[in-house]
This record gives sequence, structure tokens and C-alpha cells, in this order.
Amino acid sequence: MRSVFRATGARPVTGPAGPAGAPVLLVIAHGSRDPRHAATVHALTGRVRSLQPGLRVETAFLDFDTPTVAQVTSTLYRSGVREIVALPLLLTRAFHAKSDIPAVLAEATSRLPDLSVRIADVLGPSPLLVGALERRLAEAGLTPADRATTGVVLASAGSSDPEAIAVIAEIAREWRHTGWCAVRPAFASACLPRTEDAVRALRAEGVRRVAVAPYVIAPGRLPDRIAAGAEAAGADLVAGVLGAAPELARLLLRRYDTASRGVPLLAAA
Repeated sequence: MRSVFRATGARPVTGPAGPAGAPVLLVIAHGSRDPRHAATVHALTGRVRSLQPGLRVETAFLDFDTPTVAQVTSTLYRSGVREIVALPLLLTRAFHAKSDIPAVLAEATSRLPDLSVRIADVLGPSPLLVGALERRLAEAGLTPADRATTGVVLASAGSSDPEAIAVIAEIAREWRHTGWCAVRPAFASACLPRTEDAVRALRAEGVRRVAVAPYVIAPGRLPDRIAAGAEAAGADLVAGVLGAAPELARLLLRRYDTASRGVPLLAAA
């Protein structure tokens, strides 16, 4: 669900938002102590800019990295921007999407008069994400001829939110129908099975080749845990994180376009 926070007295944007006054795209990532995380996020937003020249794209982080959401929204506001589409760089609707991001954006609109912020949908699920997973598996060495004899572990970061877990399980079920001999969900934290458990389960069922596909955007502690579990259980290959895959960049623009055309659903006085 998209949301919008609009301060009292909002007016059409007149500042330097983007092409033909389009709202600024503010990509909000979680952040990490691992410097690879921010570097990957910036590479992805750079690819988004290359796909839609002229669109102003900014990046903020919830934790660990800078700039923060408060810093970016303040900077945009001082430059004359009055309309923003905030896009959570998240694959499922869990705590950060449901609570953290709406809270920091509500705070921004409460202190910046006339600032309008729409919140785009999270990225998943989407066929474009499955396309990015397929790209990473191919880059890791799988060919179309390998599909029928390969089991895939769809390894996500994990969540305590039942809705998020159900989404991962559904993606695995649907992906199985594209020719892989098996697709199993796994999680690096918060719930089971772990990556190594899913790899061993496929081996016990007689699957000839097991590949691990990390369903994560950027490197960090949990993706490293996925890779370590895959190695410990003897997976044949581990794909790279989604990163700045072109499919992911196109998906960001799709979510932005939908949100920027949407009708405001929630207003803050």
C-alpha cells in the first residue's frame, strides 16, 4: 500500500524536482556497517539515473550510513523541492516498511511546511526480481541446460513478520514452475530453515546440483551468513546479490512511476 504524508497548506511543486517538475525519487536503504552495502546502493541508484536522465534521484539510509532521511529531506527542501516519492529499498513489507520508514517521513513533513511525500511500494514480489535472480545464477555459471537437474535455494535475509515469510515462500513456489527441479526458501535470520538446512534437504532428496540464490540487494552481515551456510553444506554454487542488476533499476522506476501518479492515501496535518 502506498501512503502520503502532506503538511498543511501543500501546493504544487515549483522547485527543481526533475523533468517537467516530476517529484524527486528518494531511495531509502537500510544501511550497514559493511561499506560494500552503501557502495552497492549507490551503484544501483546510479543505474536508475542512467535509465531516466533528468530525474533527480537521492539516497538516504535508516541506520549506520549517511546521509539520513532527515538530512536529505532537509537539503531537498532548502533547494526548493516540495514533492518527493520515497521508495523503500526493501524486498518485502516487514517492520522497516510498515513502521520505520513511515515514521521518519512523517517527522520530515511535520517540520517542513508544504512538503509532500508519497511512499512507494516495496520492491517485491515482482517478475523483474526473478529476472535479476536468474541473471545472477547465469553469471555464476548455470546454463539453461542445467535447470532440470538443479535445485535452487532462495535465500533471503529473514524476518519475524509472517507476511514477509509468506511472500518468500510463494516466490519459491512460483519460481519452481519455470523449470528448476526444486526451489526452496531459506532465511539468514529470524526464522527457519537456514540456507545450509535447505541445501542439505535438497541433497537428501537426490538433487544433483544445488545452487543458492541470495534474495538480498546488497552485501553485508546477513548475505555473508547465507554464503557461509551454502559453503558449509556443500552447495555447488552461490550467486551474487541482486546489487545494481538492470532489472532492479527498472523496478525502482516502475515503483516510482506508480507512486507518483497515485492518489494520496494518508495525510498528516
